[in-house]
Amino acid sequence: MTGLKYDQNGLIPVIVQDAETNEVLMLAYANEEAYGKMLETGRTHFYSRSRQKLWMKGEESGHVQDIVSIQTDCDADTLLVRVRQTGNSCHLERPSCFDEVLHGDISGTAAIIPELRRIIRDRKEHPVEGSYTNKLLSDEDKVLKKVVEEAGELAIAGKGKDRQSQIWEAADLIYHQMVLLEYLDLPWEEIYRKLDLRHKGGK
Repeated sequence: MTGLKYDQNGLIPVIVQDAETNEVLMLAYANEEAYGKMLETGRTHFYSRSRQKLWMKGEESGHVQDIVSIQTDCDADTLLVRVRQTGNSCHLERPSCFDEVLHGDISGTAAIIPELRRIIRDRKEHPVEGSYTNKLLSDEDKVLKKVVEEAGELAIAGKGKDRQSQIWEAADLIYHQMVLLEYLDLPWEEIYRKLDLRHKGGK
C-alpha cells in the first residue's frame, strides 16, 4: 500500500469528484485523522485550515458525501475521492464549487453532461408544463421511439459528408438516451460496471 505524503503542516489536498459524472465538486484538505475517518465511516472528512479542526462534509447542511473510491496520484501527495453527493457540494448552494469561468469556454467540454443530467432529473421530480423533457418522460412510447429515431438519423447522417448534421444528430441521441435512462431509473453505476466488464473482457 502506498504511503501518503502529507505536507509540512500534516495536510494533503483532496479533490472530490462526482462518481457518476466525474464532475469536480470541491477541493479540501485532510490530515491523517480525517483520512482515517473517511476509511472508518465511508464519508468525506476534512481538516479546516481556518478553524483548525476536523469536520465532516454535510455535518450541518445534510449534504453528505458517500465515498465510492479513494485514489492517490503518482507522487502520493494528493487524494482523488469519488463520491455520491447528497444535495449540493458548495456552501453557496451550487452543485460544484468550481462555477466561475476565468478563462476559455466550457461549452465545448463534458461539463454539459452533469448539468444536463441535473435538468432531466429535476424535470422528472418537478414537472414543468410545456417542457419537452416532461413530454418524453410522461409517454413511454415516445421516449422509447425517440431513441430509435435519433439513432437511425445519426446512422443516416454518418453515411453522408455533412459534419454539422452528424454532430447535431449525435447530440440529439445523447440527450434522448439520457432521458430514457432517467425514465427507466437505470443506475449509471451498473452501466459503468458492464462497460468495465466489457473492457476487461476485450483485453
